[in-house]
Amino acid sequence: MDSDNINVGFIGGGNMSTAIFKGILKSDAHPPSKILVSGPHLENLKYWKEMGANITNINGNVLDTCDIIFLGVKVNKLDDVIRSLLTNNKSIERPITFVSMLAGVKTEKLQKSIKMNYPGIKFSVIRIMPNTPMTVGSGICLYTTDGTVTSSVTTKLLSLLRGSSVLEKVPESYMDSLGALTACGPAYMYLVIEALADGAVKQGVPRAMAMRHAAEMVVGSGQMVLKSGKHPGLLKDEVCSPGGSTICGIAELEDGKLRATLIKAVEASTKKNQELGN
Repeated sequence: MDSDNINVGFIGGGNMSTAIFKGILKSDAHPPSKILVSGPHLENLKYWKEMGANITNINGNVLDTCDIIFLGVKVNKLDDVIRSLLTNNKSIERPITFVSMLAGVKTEKLQKSIKMNYPGIKFSVIRIMPNTPMTVGSGICLYTTDGTVTSSVTTKLLSLLRGSSVLEKVPESYMDSLGALTACGPAYMYLVIEALADGAVKQGVPRAMAMRHAAEMVVGSGQMVLKSGKHPGLLKDEVCSPGGSTICGIAELEDGKLRATLIKAVEASTKKNQELGN
C-alpha cells in the first residue's frame, strides 16, 4: 500500500489522536496533506491545520475520503459516531480499515455496530491500545486484528505508528489487562516521579532539579530491565547493600504496601476497561 495513494483519517482529534499524529509527523510516515481529522469544534483542531492536515466538523467527510480511519472518541459516543458517518449518504465501494482506540471495546462489537448502521460496506477492524508517550516518540502500542485485515494494510498501519512507539501484536484477550499496564501505567509513573521529586525537595533539593533527575532515573531503570535481561527483583537486590540507605527506603515502601497498591491499580484499570466494553 503506497502512502501517496491513500488518505488517513481521524475521527476525534483529542490527546491520543494528536499523539499519534505527532508521531506520524516526526517519523515522516505519511504526508500531512493526506490526513483528515474531524471534530465538533474546528478551533480545537488548530494544531492539525497548522501542521498541514485537513480538518472538518463532519464525520461523514472522513468516511467519504479516507482508507484508514482512526476512531479516537469516547466509548459512550461510539454508536452516535458510527451513525454520524452516514450523513453524506454516499455509496462506499472501496474497503475501509477502522482502527479503534476505544478502551474495552472488542472488535466484534465494533463490527456489529458498523454492519448494523452501514450494511454492505467493505471494512476490516484493527484494535489498538496506544499510550501518550507516543507524543515524544517513546510510546507503546498494542494491536490486534479482526482476521480480515490484509498484510498491506497492517504494514501501512505499523509504518504510521512505528516512529513513535514500540509495537506488539497481542491476542485480543490481553488488550484490557496489558492495555491497563501500558496505557494507564504512565499516569502511575508520573505519580511516582512526582512523589520521589517531592521527597528530594523535602530534603532541600530545588524542585526543577529533583523532577528532572527523578524522571531520568525512571527512564534509566527501565532501560536496565530491558537491556540487562535481569529480573527486576535481582536488580533491586544489587542496589541494596546490607545495612545501606537503599534497603532502608525499600523497607518504607514495603511498609506502605507500594507493590500491592500498584497491583491493585492495574487490576482496577483492567476491570474498568472491561466495564467500558460492556
